[in-house]
Amino acid sequence: MPIIAPSLLAANFLHLSNECEMLNKSEADWFHLDVMDGRFVPNISFGPMIIEFIRKATTKTCDVHLMIEEPEKYAEEFKKAGADILTVHIEACRHLHRNIQQIKSLGMKAGVALNPHTPVDSLADILHEIDLVCLMSVNPGFGGQKFIPFTLEKIKQLRKMIDDRGLNVHIEIDGGVTLENAQSILDAGADVLVAGSTVFKATDPIGMIRDLKQLS
Repeated sequence: MPIIAPSLLAANFLHLSNECEMLNKSEADWFHLDVMDGRFVPNISFGPMIIEFIRKATTKTCDVHLMIEEPEKYAEEFKKAGADILTVHIEACRHLHRNIQQIKSLGMKAGVALNPHTPVDSLADILHEIDLVCLMSVNPGFGGQKFIPFTLEKIKQLRKMIDDRGLNVHIEIDGGVTLENAQSILDAGADVLVAGSTVFKATDPIGMIRDLKQLS
């Protein structure tokens, strides 16, 4: 069964405690938390303070996705806020190996995210050091975008790289995941589905999470 990680970027922030309670009751595995700085991506979302409140509202894994420049300046802050997994963008890290070492030294799992134009081969020398690869299946910055079909090829390439080396690295897909395309994403080799609008805009969010969870 896939890991389901609803993205709280699509939640109703006026009723955030209710949204957290709903996810706690659901079969969701992780809370996916998108941090945007208005520099790396053309949008601003939220920072450590909001994550700290969310951390207090759940015992589930907090999967924090940093879409920010100079993530090394804030890694410690996000650890204190309650991040279990911290994902940085390869495009934002001049010294990616150092970033990964920093995240792990703080006691978090380390993830690396790739924008749609970035080839999976760019991970060749770091793959054995990380716990998760987040493949962006839309251009980052805004929710509600359509899935980029070529992502399926990237998933297959990445799955082969991981399997050929016998590694235990999650493949997370972020952007445009729906009940209609989720099976093809899993078939290509992914095992973590980030779903924002698909979950939070559904008439029955708990039912939607259950339907995604039952895919294989």
